[in-house]
Amino acid sequence: MQDSFLEQLNSAQLEAVKTIDGALLILAGAGSGKTKTITTRLAYLIDAVGIPPESCLTLTFTNKAAGEMQRRALSMIDNLSTHPPLLCTFHKFGLLFLKFYIVELGRKANFILADSEDSKRIIKELNNDLAPLPLVISEISRYKNSQITPQEALKNAYNANYEHIAKVYKEYQEFLVQKNMVDFDDLLLLPLEIMQKNPKIAENESKKYQYIMVDEYQDTNHLQYLLLKQLCSTHQNLCVVGDDDQSIYSWRGANIQNILQFSKQFQGAKVIKLEKNYRSTQAILKAANQLIANNKERLGKELKTTLEKGKPVEILHSSDEQAEVRRVATILKGLLSRGISPKQIAVLFRVNALSRSLEEGFNREKIPYVLVGAIRFYERSEIKDVLSYLRVLVNLDDDFSLTRILNKPKRGIGKTTIDKLLTLTQKYNTSIFGLFNESQENAQRLQDVQNTLSQKAYKTMKEFFITLQELQHNLQEASLNFPDEFERRIKLCEALGQSHEEIDRVSNIEEFYGVYREFFKQNPLSNLEDFLNDLALRSDQEDTEMRQESKGIEGVSCMSVHSSKGLEFDYVFVIGLEEGFFPMTREDSSLEEERRLAYVAFTRAKKELYLSFVDSRFYRGNRATLPPSKFLAESGVGNKGEAKQPKQNSFAPTIRRSFVNTSSESGFSKGDCVMHKILGAGRIVEVRQEGKTTRLKINFGGLEKEIFSDFVTKV
Repeated sequence: MQDSFLEQLNSAQLEAVKTIDGALLILAGAGSGKTKTITTRLAYLIDAVGIPPESCLTLTFTNKAAGEMQRRALSMIDNLSTHPPLLCTFHKFGLLFLKFYIVELGRKANFILADSEDSKRIIKELNNDLAPLPLVISEISRYKNSQITPQEALKNAYNANYEHIAKVYKEYQEFLVQKNMVDFDDLLLLPLEIMQKNPKIAENESKKYQYIMVDEYQDTNHLQYLLLKQLCSTHQNLCVVGDDDQSIYSWRGANIQNILQFSKQFQGAKVIKLEKNYRSTQAILKAANQLIANNKERLGKELKTTLEKGKPVEILHSSDEQAEVRRVATILKGLLSRGISPKQIAVLFRVNALSRSLEEGFNREKIPYVLVGAIRFYERSEIKDVLSYLRVLVNLDDDFSLTRILNKPKRGIGKTTIDKLLTLTQKYNTSIFGLFNESQENAQRLQDVQNTLSQKAYKTMKEFFITLQELQHNLQEASLNFPDEFERRIKLCEALGQSHEEIDRVSNIEEFYGVYREFFKQNPLSNLEDFLNDLALRSDQEDTEMRQESKGIEGVSCMSVHSSKGLEFDYVFVIGLEEGFFPMTREDSSLEEERRLAYVAFTRAKKELYLSFVDSRFYRGNRATLPPSKFLAESGVGNKGEAKQPKQNSFAPTIRRSFVNTSSESGFSKGDCVMHKILGAGRIVEVRQEGKTTRLKINFGGLEKEIFSDFVTKV
């Protein structure tokens, strides 16, 4: 490793790189060179200290981040004679672990990873609309991340609704095991279960990975913490890098206590703060620092810029959302006319619904833009069809995928025929493919199939399975040319018409074929199963970036603040800075996390930051009069009194009056059963109307709470 790499580090970064043994927390502020520090530390371990690469494990949260970190680390290593160190996401590590050890659970190693859409589809079919689907999905995920088994969930169900959810959870788990599938939560849960039940495996893994590093540690959940404890069972060489001020994912299980309590959880841990910021101007950092200083639950640090003072943060005060977008558009036109690339500009919002006025306004003003995170590429119907075909080619007994494609393209196999086939699979305890097995011992079964189906349907099914088996053989012969042969035999694109929507679907399928070819060019030793699992592990952000790059899209990035995490732009606009929108005022929202979210938004900006608020905004069919966000005053950027701190409780009645339905009747009555996202099921004991606002007193299992009607739904 060349000394020049170490010379590029500041004193805090260098100390972090050279701190080798024992637990280490690198508290890295936004733009403080955390990626440079962690990659240099990995290179230093291998090339300067002499740690074998296979003894190093680095975990992060996206495949893109893992790839970039590995590229940078390997470029600093002079002599890498063996395999490169393992640098991957937590979920990829879980996937690799299960390939070796899932047999410990009596499962086969050729499992298929169910993505979020697959899980949703399975649960929806099992749920029968008896409980709100989002609640069922989130509760099952919560059970898994809390290591609660279906039996325990059923035992502890405190009402009929949660008893139903526990039963769906049980059936869902049985379905996954039967079909040899695992979901995303299983990629963390099952490795932990295996190591907890088999301490020798945990010991072996810990001895194998003597030096472990974790990026974005503030985003880890409880399962990930427990996994790390298992992996560190024979040593304490755990280095975590993170920023407690950027912990913004509690809604998906991230536990900020992991980073706040790190020094207590790992004995003798050392803390090194990276406070030099190489991204933003002094004016931007001053606002961000003043804002986040209002949080009580933080370890404490203050970013110091290495750049010039820069242009003051600008407040944009407009009468309504239409005036807001006109004002933003005017500034954008000025930036673009100066030759600034639209790729260097972002418009951020806390609530996705605010993107509507942006789209309409930018279309009117002819400003090029990209709406990030709209529809995920791999969740499109036509792409799920291709993926289902590929899954069936991996496993012809995969009825879950097979039933999706039996009539795509149309081949005369309707729902009635599929239902008959599924009934027979239960009768003979086999798969649909197994029903057509022509071995002598299955003669009776085959005769039953022939008697159940029409002659045409039987012949079609036989021919279809012959085609699939021939494609399986072709797949082994020539991976790169497989999409051409697949399209020739299946004719998915040919079956689509010439409407604008269907032409777009054809281009999406062709784009997918390109992704397939590129994967096997880059990974010639991989198989189809590896490809499918790699796709399932892609994050929303990576998916969006892949599509934009492949289509050559260039425009101003419009996205939620959550989507902007990890990105940076020269010019950033944050719109919707009003009480109720940002910070969002919901019963389950945390003001400190909302403040961290605003801190993330501010620190995306490198050169100029614009903060926008309006006097009134149209939302959910109503116009609301809104005071400016308290975050404007807290960050010290309010000018001419425009962003003064709102009076205590001045906003709550205004915003709530404006957000309810326009009908005078609330639709709720005393005695109604309702469902609350957090509190579960309850019964209304009192209804009180205040103008257009409805307050409900609800009995949740003996505990009475007063709730606004917006937060509950009728059961």
